[in-house]
Amino acid sequence: MPHLFSNIEQLPPDALFGLKARYVADDRATKVDLGIGAYRDENGKPWVLPSVKRAEKLLQEDPSYNHEYLPIQGFAPFVTAAAQVILGEDSPAIAEKRLVSVQSLSGTGALHVAAKFIKKFYSKSETVYLSKPTWANHFQVFETIGLKTATYAYWKDETKSLDLEGYLRDIESAPEGSVFLLHACAHNPTGLDPTPEEWTQILNAIKKKNHLPIFDSAYQGFASGSLEKDAWALREGVKILKETPIIVCQSFAKNVGMYGERVGAFHLVLPTDENKAAILSQLQVFTRSELSNPPAYGAKVVAKVLTTPELRKQWQDDLITMSQRIHKQRLALRDRLVKLQTPGNWDHIVNQQGMFSFTGLSKEQVARLESKHAVYMTANGRASVAGLNEHNVEYVANAIDEVVRSASKL
Repeated sequence: MPHLFSNIEQLPPDALFGLKARYVADDRATKVDLGIGAYRDENGKPWVLPSVKRAEKLLQEDPSYNHEYLPIQGFAPFVTAAAQVILGEDSPAIAEKRLVSVQSLSGTGALHVAAKFIKKFYSKSETVYLSKPTWANHFQVFETIGLKTATYAYWKDETKSLDLEGYLRDIESAPEGSVFLLHACAHNPTGLDPTPEEWTQILNAIKKKNHLPIFDSAYQGFASGSLEKDAWALREGVKILKETPIIVCQSFAKNVGMYGERVGAFHLVLPTDENKAAILSQLQVFTRSELSNPPAYGAKVVAKVLTTPELRKQWQDDLITMSQRIHKQRLALRDRLVKLQTPGNWDHIVNQQGMFSFTGLSKEQVARLESKHAVYMTANGRASVAGLNEHNVEYVANAIDEVVRSASKL
């Protein structure tokens, strides 16, 4: 007999986690996971950063260590240190007390806070412009809050490069005061970032149209190995957009390897210090109504890493280890494809940075990679380069070569 909820529509599984489920169920020994965005070592295993191991040990040996509730705003040492890492310790926004920050459930939670804040308090626009392509979950985060989404040009498929002309055109043509989500570094899914010169043009175009920018920073330090270099676009944005509020959504999932602990922060950079207390009170209501207060363990671990000099140094070394290993695999994959004389130009793989490469493979080619070769990546051709290592990169290159040649015969 039908009940009150019998008419609820069943949705398809999340594409990324559906991909992971298929990978796990695959019993072929040669299978390779290039789907989920998580760092793996040379043996394809999850890697707990040495800085995190040391931080956890120090944390648990501290006589004051406990599992008590955090304040609604979050763990203060973490929130403060997180802001300094992303904006810079010499940031004028911090020095002039123009910053409002709260702890969030990683970067996704920060984006959710941003969506709620815009929906409730930003009257100029209810449309959030996302790059084409972008991380698929961006659409869900904003649309489930009741905001509209649109896209701006980003990837030029024929040249596998940035469509700067289209990017600037779409900023200019969007209604004044629109919301633009910008990837701070290591663009997901393409791995392609604007140059500093291109960023300057983009930020000035946003300023001209009085748009509200959201910087999504999920990979600081993970992209290039340098915290400063990977924060350049955001920090330049704070300089150029002095009269505009800037929203920052910050994650420590990737760059500290705290994937499941959900450690993140939401920051609002204001033009002045006016009304900070009122804004913070509203953000605290968001947190209180949804999760009461943020989770403590991961925030305490990350705070220990960020605020202990020797651990901070170890963390920066860990970032170099991860970013350099991934770049090495980019080179290995490109070089093998060149050696195989695989049709096409594959230099874009090494020109991109961060965890992902937008390979340029079609949906059909990706499907053949999975069915014939047990190589798993998302349907749009995004490969998590972190899943490559010295043991499987040749196999993956050979598989890509086969599917590209197979497609050319059709």
